[in-house]
Amino acid sequence: MKYNIKELLNIMIDKILRHIEKLIPIVVYNFLRPYYHFCLSFAGALIYRFPSRNIKIVAVTGTKGKSSTTEIVNAFLTEAGYKTALSNTIRFKIGDESIDNKYKMSMPGRFYMQRFLRRAVDAKCDYAVVEITSQGAITYRHLFIDMNALIFTNISPEHIEAHGSYENYLNAKLSIGDALAKSKKRPRVLVVNKNDKEAMKFLEKSADIKETYSVRDAEPYEIKKEGIDFTLNSEKISSHLSGLFNLYNILGAISYVKTEGVSNGIIKVALDKLGGIPGRVQNIEAGQDFKVIVDYAHTPDSLEKVYQVFEHTRMICVLGNTGGGRDTWKRKDMALIADKYCDEIILANEDPYDEDPMKIVSKMKSFLPENRGQIIIDRREAINKAISLARAGDTVIITGKGTDPYIMTANNTKIEWSDAKVAYEEIKNIHNKK
Repeated sequence: MKYNIKELLNIMIDKILRHIEKLIPIVVYNFLRPYYHFCLSFAGALIYRFPSRNIKIVAVTGTKGKSSTTEIVNAFLTEAGYKTALSNTIRFKIGDESIDNKYKMSMPGRFYMQRFLRRAVDAKCDYAVVEITSQGAITYRHLFIDMNALIFTNISPEHIEAHGSYENYLNAKLSIGDALAKSKKRPRVLVVNKNDKEAMKFLEKSADIKETYSVRDAEPYEIKKEGIDFTLNSEKISSHLSGLFNLYNILGAISYVKTEGVSNGIIKVALDKLGGIPGRVQNIEAGQDFKVIVDYAHTPDSLEKVYQVFEHTRMICVLGNTGGGRDTWKRKDMALIADKYCDEIILANEDPYDEDPMKIVSKMKSFLPENRGQIIIDRREAINKAISLARAGDTVIITGKGTDPYIMTANNTKIEWSDAKVAYEEIKNIHNKK
């Protein structure tokens, strides 16, 4: 996606504003923050002529499954013959053109989002499927994006230190439901995971059409290492995606597209074509006789769900704790989950930011039984070690980064990175030496 002079100027303005933010005293900034974010959101929409008014906006929020659900919705709509735009943690897509998301943000800044939507409108896209995060909501990045639909996947503790409490985090998510309620689009569609403990709070939000989904809707179903078989209106459907969590993601996407008239036949074809989602239980194949899986799992719940898919194999697990200096409570939980499921545990660097990476993983190791787990800070060396330990039929699981393009280090510096690429290279290196 190429930028014109006007767009480059707006990108520059966005960067200048970020630097100005850092210069404002914290007390003054906290007081002015709501007005500041509102004005920026309005300015972005104004500059790009309120593009969301001219395209159907399908938003997805929740703690986990947002990117996967947006990808699945996109697959269904594309198979149904619609032209789509897509914005999520993995990539930005307009029509057939797609670029990786290298912003280290699931939902980029206001100017980027409005520019993205304007380009989608100009490209005559029918739908824009966008991931909306809690941090995007508290900085008003979702304002002036008039939604047609909102899909709520689930909620569990995440970004607690950034939000101050779980209640604040939940309220940030609920504010996205408020934005749907205020949308002038009709009909407004709200899709909610009925099995989530906070489902009723989302269902209280105003919408013209409310749909819920549950795994009971898919019974009988079977979760396999190679995919999922489930039932939809008495019809058998298969997906190459793995894990119970992906069944939820699929059901959420189906619940929405059904309101748009997408048939079971189109859903079946789209799921068959959707071989996998980058960085989400992504199978790395380089001729080895064991599985190598790359996954974004960076919360205790998502980590456990990935491990459960492969728990009947011998598992060699590479993990760390994403985000130095934040959500430190997760370190114990994730270490204990690794101890429960993994045969071999390798603790490695992820995104230490300004915190000592050795301190992070050493703290995790302290929660493991004696003689359990080893620390290999260098992530490539850790992946190499895990692959070298694998035997036929084993599963190597590398979690925490998924498609994340950088390892973030001190002073906000970054190292280009790809778990999938490194895993592929190390499989090849080890095979070539044999």
